Amino acid sequence: MFRTILIANRGEIALRVVRACRELGIRSVVVHSTRDRDSAAVRAADDAIQIGPPAPRRSYLNAAAVIEAALRSGAQAVHPGYGFLSEDADFADACEAAGLVFIGPSAATMKLLGSKQEARRHMAQAGLPLLPGTLEPLDARAALALAKQIGPPVIIKAAAGGGGRGMRVVDSLDDFVEAFDATVTTSRTLFGDGAVYVERYLPLARHIEIQILCDNDGNGVHLGARDCSVQRRHQKLIEESPAPRLSADVVAEMGGAAVRAALQAGYRGAGTVEFLVAPDGRYYFMEVNCRIQVEHPVTEMVTGIDLVSAQLTVASGEPIGLTQRDVVSRGVAIECRLNAEDPDRGFVPSPGEIETYVPAAGPFVRVDGHLQAGDVVAPEYDSLIAKVVAWAPDRASARARMRRALDEFVIDGPNIRTTREFLLRVIDDTEFAQATHHTNLVDRLFDNMSLHENTANG
Repeated sequence: MFRTILIANRGEIALRVVRACRELGIRSVVVHSTRDRDSAAVRAADDAIQIGPPAPRRSYLNAAAVIEAALRSGAQAVHPGYGFLSEDADFADACEAAGLVFIGPSAATMKLLGSKQEARRHMAQAGLPLLPGTLEPLDARAALALAKQIGPPVIIKAAAGGGGRGMRVVDSLDDFVEAFDATVTTSRTLFGDGAVYVERYLPLARHIEIQILCDNDGNGVHLGARDCSVQRRHQKLIEESPAPRLSADVVAEMGGAAVRAALQAGYRGAGTVEFLVAPDGRYYFMEVNCRIQVEHPVTEMVTGIDLVSAQLTVASGEPIGLTQRDVVSRGVAIECRLNAEDPDRGFVPSPGEIETYVPAAGPFVRVDGHLQAGDVVAPEYDSLIAKVVAWAPDRASARARMRRALDEFVIDGPNIRTTREFLLRVIDDTEFAQATHHTNLVDRLFDNMSLHENTANG
């Protein structure tokens, strides 16, 4: 096992990795910007190194500064968390060149699976079903011809995209060329790569993901399925495990296919293979996330497997020590992402100082956060305040426990608005309660809110 690990991230995920290191007897070193010099992760780590100003490109995205800090700290490995450099194959290569272990898949595997197009090609070869679409980047004319062949609605995706960014749904082909050009521009701006592809869009799909764990010896397991269908503009808001209304046989089939395809790609560590499930029950591969996911706690809560510790173990060269038979899921866990955003203004970020912070507590409630009263939700970074996770023996009880936890959570400040009330609205929604919801749930709730407001004002 490693003696020292450098954590190249911030916020709740940096603190989460620090805690895993502490339990394993590993010295942890956190890099930080000037904005985060007094953060919870910095306070909890054994050491901290300042690497730049608040702007991410001059700090957390500065690969050279991160590697220099790792070498200076005496670290043997770098944990990238999620976001920032976590899926940057060039950074993984640079770590290896510097004699550091990148805690994640190899750069070659990341290049294969990190590109949506390359991943689609690989998964097709591995026998996973794909939605009708293209495996190659297309120009606007060829893409329009394909969209006519597939038939609307279609979705245009950035090949290098991630985190729900770089996607546009087109319902009418009259709008296709404009949407295509806009997606290319967005992709170049966000990811430095204008390649996009087109596939059929499923308006009533469920977003299901399979958590996988693989080691260097060709062993792999899946840890069940998560339902991530509650999302806004492809950004997840609520996740749960196990995925409701998905039979054990289907989960086993999806999980087995995901592990098989990942091992064929030489995958190492924790990762997620994401699928869309149509109303008729058929499932289609969507993408691979070559990192730990924001929503990993729900899987930990139902399986009892510490995914971050497993990452560290596998990266150190040890086997995962699990067979598929060892993975047992018990009960239901639901996670709500509590963000500093204003739902009434389209979820725009709501940064500012937190004056009151009273997190939820009580039996079987887990809060992964990093803030306290007096801290500032910084405008430079993601607006996530905390992840609230509730476990119970069954889904109805888990919903009730989550409602109680969200009711307890108090966050206040002169400029702070949060998604707490909106999350409660979703938890109480009939479709969500009956697990008949799809990825359009949040849009439907917003349409109903707007209709109510217009009726009231009329």
